[in-house]
Amino acid sequence: MEFREIADSIFRLASSDLELLEEIVEEVHVPKNTKLIESEKISPYIYFKKSGICRIYYHKAEKEIILAFTFPGDALISLNSYIHNQRGYETIQSLEDSSLYRISSTDLQNLFLKSIGIANWGRKLAELESLKIEDRLMFRLFKSSLESYEELLKKAPNITNRIKLGYIASYLGISQVTLSRIRATKK
Repeated sequence: MEFREIADSIFRLASSDLELLEEIVEEVHVPKNTKLIESEKISPYIYFKKSGICRIYYHKAEKEIILAFTFPGDALISLNSYIHNQRGYETIQSLEDSSLYRISSTDLQNLFLKSIGIANWGRKLAELESLKIEDRLMFRLFKSSLESYEELLKKAPNITNRIKLGYIASYLGISQVTLSRIRATKK
């Protein structure tokens, strides 16, 4: 997915503003298992997925709890770093070799001061990411494991061939044994 498509999906910018934004975008390639954003650290960058899958997780009592998977077009962002310039709680790690677009938060903040259009784009990005967090909360509170698994398969039909089933079980909040039972009923 190209950066212009991703930027337009957040908020349509005037071509002159989009060009300013593209000047600070850098394409990066990372191998599998790269930590792009780490918990307890301020993230100096915002990323947008061009290709590959990442997982967003946090540690709880010596365990990794997966909050979400990210796919092409998704933003990878620590909202605490982005909004407050403070340490975040999440870790975001590539699960396969990935291509991303990277923007320095400092460079983006400087553009906000120069362009109201880009400032609105940044506000819209924060709003959309906040809605994703709300979505995750609703997902955890109100959907059954089967419903959640089916929704994940709609978003990424071949995900079970691309990442560890233990990660999917963690994301669903179930054991791998329960996931195996769910998968058996879907065949």
